[in-house]
Amino acid sequence: MAIQDIYPTALRLLGRPVLVVGGGPVAARRARGLLDAGARVTVVAPQASPALADLAGAGLLSWEPRGYRSSDVDGVWFVQTATGDPAVDARVSANAEAQRIWCVNASDHEASAAWTPAVAVVDDVKIAVNAGGDPRRAMALRDAVATALETGDLPLRRHRPATGSDFDKLNHQGSVALVGGGPGDTGLITVRGRRLLGQADVVVADRLGPRGLLNELAPDVRVIEVGKTPGHHPVPQSEINTILVAEALQGHRVVRLKGGDPYVLGRGGEEAEFCRQNGVEVEVVPGVTSAISVPAAAGIPVTHRGLAKGFSVVTGHEELSEVPARADHTVILLMGVGQLRESAAALGRSGLPQDTPVGIVENGYLPNQRVTIGTLGTIADQAEAAGVANPAVIVIGDVVRVSPFAPPHFKTADYSTTSPNAPRTARNRVLTP
Repeated sequence: MAIQDIYPTALRLLGRPVLVVGGGPVAARRARGLLDAGARVTVVAPQASPALADLAGAGLLSWEPRGYRSSDVDGVWFVQTATGDPAVDARVSANAEAQRIWCVNASDHEASAAWTPAVAVVDDVKIAVNAGGDPRRAMALRDAVATALETGDLPLRRHRPATGSDFDKLNHQGSVALVGGGPGDTGLITVRGRRLLGQADVVVADRLGPRGLLNELAPDVRVIEVGKTPGHHPVPQSEINTILVAEALQGHRVVRLKGGDPYVLGRGGEEAEFCRQNGVEVEVVPGVTSAISVPAAAGIPVTHRGLAKGFSVVTGHEELSEVPARADHTVILLMGVGQLRESAAALGRSGLPQDTPVGIVENGYLPNQRVTIGTLGTIADQAEAAGVANPAVIVIGDVVRVSPFAPPHFKTADYSTTSPNAPRTARNRVLTP
């Protein structure tokens, strides 16, 4: 049998009687697949593997503990042979052929009237692969296709509305997913987030995040831009909330694509609450928050053994008086460029030394990434002279010493993990920009 002789189709076996001849591991796998399809399964075999015996003991299938009889194929819709005995399998196959019943002969794929493909299920898509009678090749191809669907590399989006029970379950309405897109690089979104983006009918997009993924959407996917810049919010948050609910109630799958993480200074909690209050199903997909990932792009860990055991994340617009004023407690400022001078002064008044290292990372992970490093006392002047602008993350604390972008005289022995408890000295903390 050549692959060209195959006519691909799918059997609907719900409630229909099928026969499995054989009691080993292959028979057990085939029986489970047939049960998953809703078939009424009868197994004929003198002995049954533990897996088959468990299925029979649970009442999920019928097991006839005997050898095969020609009359066993009477009245069934589909037959699977898996005895391991080519002669018995050939006899079963011949009996099924005589009654025009489709039969899979596990012993001889060339003589088999039907082939069982390698199968995987992703969402409500079932993938079935035949590969010229080579099961391992079929499984490898199946796994590759399933992975591509899972990661959003292949389109999983519906083009027809759901029907039947799925439609009833959705109650004629769509859903909202709040997806954290990470700091901007398209490779830093989660697999789940990428998959949901590939299924979306509508994308409500921020200015930050993985904007390059928008270019990969199908032409009929609507993108609603709601991006904000410091001091300029063309679409207020209340209107964004309304858009999400309105689009979902029209039956659309809506993805709210955000930069970073929806729940880290991203107002995702407000959006999720508004959706739930209006009866809209909402899923929150965490993202790689820029508070941690963008410093990492410049080689700055927010904690480091021997340098810092904790960190605080605030915006440049927030009161900083409660933040620990110690160089061994990392302070991360988001959206803080415009208020950098005031923030540095506030931290200084709280007792943070003026020679505390400070790093600013603009456009983290993007081609135009730029790093500026100085001290609490100098960084505002440096940023102004360099024209530093948002989006940027500001890191304040001794962890900045670890960055490969830090000047040589910033580096001390203190951040060595081989001597994490070395005493700190005034000499070690003297820094110059």
